[in-house]
Amino acid sequence: MISNKQVILNEREIEHKLRRIAYQIYESNANESHIVLAGIADNGYLLAEKIKNLLTEISDLNIELCKVSVDKKHPHLPVVTDVSPEHYQNKSLVLIDDVLNSGSTLIYGVKHFLNVPLKQFKTAVLVNRNHKKFPVKADFKGISLSTSINEHVEVVLDKQPFEAFLT
Repeated sequence: MISNKQVILNEREIEHKLRRIAYQIYESNANESHIVLAGIADNGYLLAEKIKNLLTEISDLNIELCKVSVDKKHPHLPVVTDVSPEHYQNKSLVLIDDVLNSGSTLIYGVKHFLNVPLKQFKTAVLVNRNHKKFPVKADFKGISLSTSINEHVEVVLDKQPFEAFLT
């Protein structure tokens, strides 16, 4: 593993932040019966799965997962989802990613969903870095972090312990 990493969120803190985000999503969808959690592959989708599990514990919402594939090196290429637009049409949707850095991944994800009529559209991230090049914001965020442009935030969710760190 990287030797000069600084842990900014440990596993317990990530779980706490995700539980808070789940409650915020529930509160903003209290009048809904069905919502879609659209996670940007790969870490955004892992977060969406975790948030779905938490929402299932605290609500009776019918929650559908949607995996969103954005080419992060070429985000202008078409965005692909693993469910058809009919599955999320006229529903409340939350687009989820792990880190909001420049905003390019999130903005291209947002652009994709603007082609389908939605009841409500929100965004959620675990770490908001405040280096936006695009006018996109996270409606729900775990932590806002002021970093230098040369620093990198990595979120590890595919193995234990979960953590977010700065290098």
